[in-house]
Amino acid sequence: MPRDVHPRLLRSFTAVAETLHFGRAAEQLHLAQQAVSRDVQALERDLGCALFHRSTRSVELTEAGATLLPKARQLLELQAEITTLGDTRALLVDVNSAGGDRELTAERILADARHRLPDTELLARYHGGLSGAARELAAHRLDVSFGRYAGLPAAVRSRLSHTPVRLEPMAVFLPLGHPLAALPVVPLAALAGHPVDVFAGQPATAEWTDLGLRLLAEHGLAAAPGRTPPVGAAEFARYLTRHGSPVLTTTDAPGIPGGVARPLVDPVPLSLLGLVHRAGMRHPGLAALRESASRLGAEEGWLIRSPGSWLPPEDAALLG
Repeated sequence: MPRDVHPRLLRSFTAVAETLHFGRAAEQLHLAQQAVSRDVQALERDLGCALFHRSTRSVELTEAGATLLPKARQLLELQAEITTLGDTRALLVDVNSAGGDRELTAERILADARHRLPDTELLARYHGGLSGAARELAAHRLDVSFGRYAGLPAAVRSRLSHTPVRLEPMAVFLPLGHPLAALPVVPLAALAGHPVDVFAGQPATAEWTDLGLRLLAEHGLAAAPGRTPPVGAAEFARYLTRHGSPVLTTTDAPGIPGGVARPLVDPVPLSLLGLVHRAGMRHPGLAALRESASRLGAEEGWLIRSPGSWLPPEDAALLG
């Protein structure tokens, strides 16, 4: 008589099959590595076949494992649909800020997920920073956000789940009259003598400030004094003109009147954007967001790191 297969075993198998690494699969599932290994071994006993070729250096799917993987995914997706049938509430998704003249990464993911689930309400919110959004996530006033997960305190990260989404090259906003504005790209060394604004002292974007301060410190550069940050493109334009400091941003940031964004090089600094939500949360909209991020990222190489680029070690560790 065939035995029932517990979804937990399929979930562990799928995580290992997708990462080809028991340790990373365990991190993804928030389980001990031994528990994931036991689940895979139990599934192999139930099915009567080996699912992985294991060695001290690598993990590879067997023919049986490769056959099982798409079927396991289908079963897990079906289970997720069944367990969320009663959950029809809107999903509150923080995309940080509106892109204006260009669609930001989080906005693109949200738009794609809405296309996937036209009957599910996904509502955009604009909290402007993951540090601030993390408090809203913990209070259940927000469901999903995007930002630099490694910059959050460990106690906060322990209550959240994270999926790497995109390595975003960094840039600086410059007033049109700034001496560096005429350059097509700005070498980091050229910022010597030009203190860079990383929104120091702004609690809502503390994870971004931390990234900026690390970048500047490692390259012998100075940070501009902490100031009250602007909100909206018009206020940002006034802020940029008034203070005149280069403002750290990413290359896909929307345009600002009276200013230009110039990519940073030598080396190219990167910011790891992640999709973040409460640990253990289930919602069809969340699954759609993750699927959209995965598809867009695969098509456009969002997680491919260019040789010689700069990324803090704690962020790089999240890439596996």
